[in-house]
Amino acid sequence: MRAILLILILGVVALIAAFATGLVDVSQTRGARAPSLEASDGAIRAQGGQSPAFEVQAGSVEVGTRDANVAVPKVEVKRGQTTVAVPSVEVRRPEEGQANAN
Repeated sequence: MRAILLILILGVVALIAAFATGLVDVSQTRGARAPSLEASDGAIRAQGGQSPAFEVQAGSVEVGTRDANVAVPKVEVKRGQTTVAVPSVEVRRPEEGQANAN
């Protein structure tokens, strides 16, 4: 449940950031009109309304690579010999004479 809530919050923040930076531009091209109702002589006449229309223009993001000169450190590795204590494991089978005594 927390993961879904976190994803929804991140989605809303991303949408707000897209509008704030101008990456997404929404403009209304047609206004809304409510349905009209007429009542006369015991009859009701309804005329449909109009839904609004919007034009959405979204920016684009291009991802790619380019060549650049970057200063990087040069590392040299020299091998040498040294003695260190390392862990060891030794497994022994029980001797047959001790196994029969039990």
